[in-house]
Order: sequence, then C-alpha cells, then structure tokens
Amino acid sequence: MQCSAMLKDDLFVLENDRIRREYAWNNGHLHSRLLLDKRSGSEWPLTGERPDLILPENRKYVELSPEGGGFTTEETAETAVAPAHLRVTVEFSVDKLHVRRVFRLYEGVSAIACHFEMKGNTEARWRAEDLEPGALHNVGTMRDYEWRRLPGPAIEQVTSSDRHLKMRCVRFYEGSDRRNEYVVEHDFIPYHYRNYQAGNLLLATSVLDDAGYFILKEAPCTDVQLANPGCDFLACTQFGEVLVLGLGLDPSDLKVDAWTPGYGFVTGLADGGEDELLFALREYQDKIRTRKPGRDEMILLNTWGDRNRDANVGEEFARKEFEAGARLGITHFQIDDGWQKGASTSSVREGSQESMWKDEEAWEVDPERFPNGLAPLVEKGNKLGIELCLWFSPSFVDSYVHWERDAEALTKIWREHGVRMFKIDCVEMQDKPSEVRLRALFERVIEATGGEAVFNMDVTAGNRYGYHFFGEYGGIFMENRYTDWGNYYPHWTLRALWKLSRYVPAQRLQIEFLNIWRNRDKYRPGDPLAPGNCTFDYCFAVAMMAQPLAWMEASNLPPEAFALSDTIATYKRHWRELHGGMIFPIGSPPCGDSWTGFQSLGEGTGYFLVFREQNDRPTSRMKTWRLEGRKVACRSVLGSGKDFEGAVDEDGMLEFSLSEPMSYALFAYEVGR
Repeated sequence: MQCSAMLKDDLFVLENDRIRREYAWNNGHLHSRLLLDKRSGSEWPLTGERPDLILPENRKYVELSPEGGGFTTEETAETAVAPAHLRVTVEFSVDKLHVRRVFRLYEGVSAIACHFEMKGNTEARWRAEDLEPGALHNVGTMRDYEWRRLPGPAIEQVTSSDRHLKMRCVRFYEGSDRRNEYVVEHDFIPYHYRNYQAGNLLLATSVLDDAGYFILKEAPCTDVQLANPGCDFLACTQFGEVLVLGLGLDPSDLKVDAWTPGYGFVTGLADGGEDELLFALREYQDKIRTRKPGRDEMILLNTWGDRNRDANVGEEFARKEFEAGARLGITHFQIDDGWQKGASTSSVREGSQESMWKDEEAWEVDPERFPNGLAPLVEKGNKLGIELCLWFSPSFVDSYVHWERDAEALTKIWREHGVRMFKIDCVEMQDKPSEVRLRALFERVIEATGGEAVFNMDVTAGNRYGYHFFGEYGGIFMENRYTDWGNYYPHWTLRALWKLSRYVPAQRLQIEFLNIWRNRDKYRPGDPLAPGNCTFDYCFAVAMMAQPLAWMEASNLPPEAFALSDTIATYKRHWRELHGGMIFPIGSPPCGDSWTGFQSLGEGTGYFLVFREQNDRPTSRMKTWRLEGRKVACRSVLGSGKDFEGAVDEDGMLEFSLSEPMSYALFAYEVGR
C-alpha cells in the first residue's frame, strides 16, 4: 500500500502516491507545516502560528498544553463496502479531555481525510451563541482580536503566504419537500476575519498559477449540523488563513469512558484551476462507498409517487407491480410504508410513528395485507429478475434509544426474506445521541449482512444527513414530487441533478420520473413544460446519469407507456460504463429553455447526455471536460441524436445538434488524436 505515516523528531508526515502533508508533532496536537502535490510538485508551505485544532473557551482563544501524544496505524483491508486504505489515529490529552483524530489515506487520491473523536470532560464553552456583529477595530490589531473571538472550534487550518486566492464556498440544502434549489455557490476574494462562510465545500485557487486546494467538511448540511457555530469556514486572505469551523460536538456531548465522534474534513490539492480540484474531490468521493453492480446500481420502482399512500399495498397489488415493472425493465421494486404491521403517521390507517416502537410486532409483515408473507413476492421477483426492497423508519423516540431493536428488525427481514435494501425515512438527527445511534444501527446491519445491505437515505424533510455525511451506507433519495399537486416538472428535476452533480457523484442520487398521464388537469393548459407535454422517454432520460426512480404505480400506466422498455433495455446495456466514469454537468443550468446535459468521463471514452429544452436553437456549443483540442467520435445510443465526429476547440467547446425542442440524446464517444 502506497500510504504511510511517519514520525521523526518533531516532524509527522502523512502521504500516499499523490499527496504529502507535514505537521509539527507538538506531542500529538498537530501543527500544519506543508502540503505537497506529488504529481505537479506544487508546494504549499503552511505558515500558521497555532496548532490546527482550536477549542476556544467562552469565545476566547487559549493555548492547549498537550500531554501523552501518540499515534497508531492500521492497514484496513478492502471490504464489500469500501476499498483498502490506511487508517492513522493520533491522540493527545489536555487535563481531563482526550482528543483523537483519525486520518484515512487512499491510493490514487490527491486528498487526506480526517475526523475527530473525543472523550472526558471540560468546563469550557466552545461555541458562541451567535456571531458577533461587525465591530470597529483597528485593522492592525484585528487579527489578534479575531483569534480571541472565534465563534466555535476550528478543526482544520490551511495558512499560506499566497494572498492572491479566489475562493468559492458551496452551500448545500436538503429538505426537498420545501425547497427547489439545493446548491448555492458564493464566489469571493476574502479580506479580513469577517469572511465567515456557510457551506460544506471550499475551493481555493491561486490567481497566479492555478494551483489550488479544496476542503470538504464532512458533516450534514450547514442548517442542520449539530453544535454549528453559525458558519463553516473563516477565510482571511490578508493573513493567508482558512479555518474550518464546527466540530459537531459540545462539551455536554462528551462521555468520560467512551469516544464520541465529531465531524471531519478532507483536504486535497490539484493544479489547473477549479475543474481539476473537482476531479481531485471526486477521486476521494468515489472511495467512500464501492459501487457494486447488482447491489448499488438500480432502476427502482416505488409506488408512493401516485399519492395513494399505502391504500393499495397488499400481495395482489405487489404482484401486479412486479409484472408491470418487468414489462418496463426495472431491476428493483420497493414497497414503501404499509407492508409492515405497525401503522405509521402517513398510513391511511392513521397510525403513529411515535408509538410504533411500543408494538413488538410493528415490523412484522402485515398478515392481512400479505397473508402468505413476503416469500411468494421474493420468489416472483427472482423469476422476473427484480429485487424486492422495503421501507423502514427507525424509532426516533428518546434519540433512537431503541436502535438495537430496529437493527435486529432489519437483520431479521434480511435473514428470513433475503431483503437487503431499505428506504430509511422520517429521520430526525436532533442531537449527538441520535447521530451516534443511527450510525450504530447502520453499522450493525452492514456487518450482519456482510456488507450487502443498502440504505436509500431519504433527505426530503427533517434534520438528516445531507450529501457529505453517512455516504458509506448507500444512496440518497432526493425528492418527493407529485403530479397531484402540480409540483413535478422534468426540468426542475433535471436542474436539481445538474447542479448537484458538479459537487456530488450523480451515481449516488435517486432521481425520479413519474406517470406523466396522471393529473394533466393540475397544470396550466398549453404549458409546454408540463410533464404531460414531455415524452415518457425524455422524463426517464433526466434520471439516466443517476439511479432512476420510477415514482409511480406501474400497473396504472397506460399501454403506450411500456414502449419505454426498449429505452431501458438499451440503457442497461450501457449503465455500467456510464456510471463507471466521473459524471459532471455541461451546458447551461436547466431552467426550461436551456441547452444542458452531462458528461461521463472514462479512459479515452465516455458519454454525453444532452438536452435541448424549450428553445428555438437547433445547435449549441457546450464546454466539455478534459477534451480541449481533441477530436471525438460520437455514436448515438438513445434519443434523437445522430452520429457525428467533432473537433473540440482549445476552450473545450463542442457543438451538439437536436432538431426538436424538448428532446435529448445519449452519445457514446471515443477520443481521437
């Protein structure tokens, strides 16, 4: 393994084949000294005056006096869920507080990950109640003033002498039940310490040579983080300092005899501007969870999208859905809320999630709806090549105190029925015990199933995981959209995926397509962007770069809908290669009248998925990724495109053609000289 950790004198070094990071050891209280990009040779001397971890006491900076510093290394073997990596654990103590930081290094990744764990106790108050409004201070003394007034713990510092950095902070949102935009980008050139930024990702690029670094805060979205100090980054170009703020812990969360995990960060390097930083970020993201064909790749049918809730759920209905799904070509069928004996809040039976945990049989199969259990459905699915999946809602009572019982319920379903994929819904991570117990639940089930369990993490409401936390357990169920309320538009869904795919692997997202023949009267007559005025083929294409989610009762589709099966059959012949590449957006953001799309990059090959929305432009030039000055041969795979050969100009621009508005094309391409 080309990953190592070494301590010599007072120099502590972490490195792999791509990146090297040096620290002053400082008895385990690490103090950054150097970041080195091994591929380009670019060095970032780190000139910070203080150790990287800062635990302010009552909003005042104090110097920590570390004791008992030490480190251990562990070569973690490849599992069914994650690739092999080196785990390096560094520990030190301050009085009664014990601090542990756990690093992860992967081969072929230009970044190093780290998260914190703590135990013991402290009387300090680390976090300010709110950010102090801008006050007038002498500019010459502002630096010292701000160090004394940090709003919360700092978990990472990158302090360089380059004062000519342009930065982008990216803030993410979930809660799709009440939001339509999930990514907000803020471009800025920082100055003094009032440059507080909220977001999970910071990209910094030198104006002088395009070398740069990224810092990803591995935590839920800012607005639902625990112990959040009101921001995630503090950036000051005047003194070359960037700090990551927010540990995800308050002193009251700590236990004397057990480690409590906090949040973490990933810091990576690249030359060549922001695009190359995004490739370095994606290299790391692709290591979080191994995508396994047959387990993590899916075209999943979930019937809840037709808004009948669980009214139709039962054995005969499920059989019809299996049959209709097989006609379409879906690979997974998920019975949402209603398969279980206990009635939830969303059920037509008017139950209560708060009280379900009291029923020892709540997670048994409902004997009235499924008198023969699940075995006949599993057997039918096996014959049709469709995997049965279920919905599950862990008991949030007393911060998930019943997590072990829930883990056993899920494991029992897997043991008895072979069901391994669960949509996890109605989660509320309101406090640290909730987070710790939920993680323990997922870990227990992953271990019991030998890494075969998959969780579809619903982020439609509540305080949940976001896009950069808990990613090792499965994919993200993005949106609840319904024609019943007129809030499903294919271009809205396309926009959500397009904007997220720049910073989050599209392959991790479940993206919906609906029954476009339902509820046409709920849309304005003549609306060209209404789902009823799009083809079913187009709506499915919106989800191709992600994990397509048939959000509907397939047995209610009209006969003409099943013509989509030809498209799906062709798509499945390509999806392994399609999803095997790095997927990034191209064109303009979807808004209903754009030319837009995606590129999946392989080694000398790849795919373009392009959309012409409602506009009068039959051609468009779109900027591609890593194809500057190359020739490409594009072969039409799906949609209304035609084979063509094109020359990509020095700016990466390539021209695409589609003859009709609201059409799409999937091209497989090969790169020439």
